[in-house]
Amino acid sequence: MRIALSTYSMDRRMGEGTLNQLTCIAKAKELGFDAIEFVEIFPHDGSTPEDYAKKLREECERVGMPVSSLMVGADFLRCADLPAEIARVQHLAEIAAILGAPKMRHDATAGFPDGERANRGFDDCLPLLADACLQVTRFAKDLGVRTMVENHGWFCQDSARLEKLANAVRDENFGLLCDMGNFMDADEDPIEACSRVAPYTIHAHAKDFHWKSGEATDPGWGYWPTRGGNFLRGAIVGHGDVPVKQCLSILKGAGFDGDISIEFEGLEEPELALTVGLQNLKRYLEELDRPRCCE
Repeated sequence: MRIALSTYSMDRRMGEGTLNQLTCIAKAKELGFDAIEFVEIFPHDGSTPEDYAKKLREECERVGMPVSSLMVGADFLRCADLPAEIARVQHLAEIAAILGAPKMRHDATAGFPDGERANRGFDDCLPLLADACLQVTRFAKDLGVRTMVENHGWFCQDSARLEKLANAVRDENFGLLCDMGNFMDADEDPIEACSRVAPYTIHAHAKDFHWKSGEATDPGWGYWPTRGGNFLRGAIVGHGDVPVKQCLSILKGAGFDGDISIEFEGLEEPELALTVGLQNLKRYLEELDRPRCCE
């Protein structure tokens, strides 16, 4: 398994202006990562997304840093024009191909627009979401790009809903991105959730969170509420409450051998957090690969 740096982990540095997506490539190499994952395309030099994707690919080739994936946003339920949204995401798959990304994650939806749910749930919009995802993945397949949806955004975050979506799309070019931590945003046990989505997983995020019960006092800045009213804060991989090693074991047991990206969104300095998290993740993988001695 290759371990990739998600550029999302460097949002703080990019916000400060000390890094951009182009210079993140050398930083990922310096920190010891095997590959890099780009979250959206943000040209810092005024170039078009297509031209910038080409520059990123060329820099990755120069540095010797493979591209693992491209992450983009989408919403097939809240959009004003569904055919236009599908076409937009299909164009992003073209950018992923220019970038040299073999996989692209796009969102499915954040749920029904405010005031429009009217006692409708996930099953009511599943046919629409599945058809949109299918149109995108069939288009992307001709470009050599696999597409996937992540447990992301509360409404489409539960493992059971993701399994339904994967089964409804039912295309070999489509799969799931298993984010080990994100299930906790929907108050779901990561072990149970990873077990359910593992057979469909084609990419993974190693993410850790500190968790506090909603019955406790609001811990304040740095924490955010889960769907059920508990509290989460980003953590260094291995320092939080997500059973990262067990989730890795579940994925490996299901035959997953793809890329794993570290997504860090905690309060610590990102360079330190990524260095420690990468060390922990490598150690977990080594321990899982180590044969068990017979008694």
